[in-house]
Amino acid sequence: MNKSDNNKPVVCVFCSSSADVSNAIKDAGAEFGRLLAENGFALLYGGTTCGLMKIVADAHKQAGGKLIGVIPRYMIERGINHPDLDELHTVEDLRPRKQAMLDKSDYIVALPGGIGTYDEFFDLLTLKQLKRHAKPMFMLNTAGYFEPLLALFQHGIKHKTIKAEHLELFKSCATPDDLLKSIRNLALARTLS
Repeated sequence: MNKSDNNKPVVCVFCSSSADVSNAIKDAGAEFGRLLAENGFALLYGGTTCGLMKIVADAHKQAGGKLIGVIPRYMIERGINHPDLDELHTVEDLRPRKQAMLDKSDYIVALPGGIGTYDEFFDLLTLKQLKRHAKPMFMLNTAGYFEPLLALFQHGIKHKTIKAEHLELFKSCATPDDLLKSIRNLALARTLS
């Protein structure tokens, strides 16, 4: 298990870089960031001050959490790296960023987001399907945000382009509390094994 320097399991969060998301998405993101801190998990994310990413990071930090950022050098040069990171890992581009985030985390979570979030989540989901990692993966399905995507999975299963067992590679949770409980239960099981 990856541990930060103060021995906390690390949760990687992918989410929107837009500040124009709905209040429901903002509130759920902030709540999840806070819950992670309050339950002894470090937060690893894209390291910027953009949109929902910043909201989740700020809530986590304000609740006393450890904040880890993985950010491409050109984003640092643009001045959008979060100033309150406890750890900053610099990479050259988005592809090595995804690998670094996978390597440094114990759990992977997608909150509502756009093309970048889908790319990150599906890249790591594909690697899990190919048995290149076995880290637990989750979606926070705030206000049913991921329902069209989950319906697309069912459509793929119907047309035999996706296997039904691939839905077992990740779990969709409706609320931050449900998601935190799922992660906490897995963390407890790992410590007991």
